[in-house]
Amino acid sequence: MSPVLDTTFIPPRDREEVVRNAVWKSMVAVDIDHRPAAEDISVRIGLGAVGPIRICSARATAVALRRTERLAREDEEPAVTLGVQMTGSSVIVQNGRECLLRPGELAVYESIAPYTHLFDEGVDYRFIRFPRAALALPDRVLRDITAVPLGSGNPVARLAFPYFSQLAVADDLHQGVHADAVVQPSIELLRAVLTSQHGNSTLARGPLEATLGLRITQYILAHLTDPDLSATQIAAAHGISVRHLYVVLSRAGISLGEWIRTRRLAECKRELAGPNGRLWTIAAVGRRWGFTDATHFSKVFKQTYGISPRAWRDQHG
Repeated sequence: MSPVLDTTFIPPRDREEVVRNAVWKSMVAVDIDHRPAAEDISVRIGLGAVGPIRICSARATAVALRRTERLAREDEEPAVTLGVQMTGSSVIVQNGRECLLRPGELAVYESIAPYTHLFDEGVDYRFIRFPRAALALPDRVLRDITAVPLGSGNPVARLAFPYFSQLAVADDLHQGVHADAVVQPSIELLRAVLTSQHGNSTLARGPLEATLGLRITQYILAHLTDPDLSATQIAAAHGISVRHLYVVLSRAGISLGEWIRTRRLAECKRELAGPNGRLWTIAAVGRRWGFTDATHFSKVFKQTYGISPRAWRDQHG
């Protein structure tokens, strides 16, 4: 992973703020307490993403990261961070536990609860952030295994360590078909590590069903631009029948066609009113969000918002 932030090229007075902004925007909001004086702060960060998985590969001088109660309450997308200790050591404190992480070990911690992560010897670490819902594990399981070292006593963790340490820095895995190919295996591998640590690998089955509705809606949002998005496609992506798909959505009060159309229209409305709204024709914006028939798009837009898409764009142009 190529570094996108290197404090060598940043004036000392600006280093703390630049590092803070990079971490907050790309990973998670934490208070950052650099141990050295400003002129001695050294941080080299590479950032990336594999689908919904965010990655930060970091080398830095000593630092303490604190996710406060206030920051945890404000979390918009609950996440689980997998920590990969490359060299040196660090200490993680969460949910009443404190763990010392040594080279070759992994640990997880949740964004929805306060935590402290201490790097008294400096940082040589990979932070890999997963959407909490994607792991489909019960709250109690995650609480039981946060701030627990996952290493030599767990053969699945030993297997996973080289995989995740490489995933974090392999640029060719962060884009295109390669990224698509590793998202789900990465999620499944972490789930296997956590459930095996908890002592029961069958724990994943129930949560998968319990979070099915959420995972279905997330899938739909990620594929809104696909004009061929259909119940058959959505059901196949989740290994269920179309009938079961409709049952799950019905429980959540969702009418599939209406739900998709509403969100597509909202994206069109946002794009038409944005700074680049005039770079594309009305029909092209509609096609981008799955409306293949320009006349139909204009009709449903006006029915929904009481104004034609062209008039809406003109008002905000």
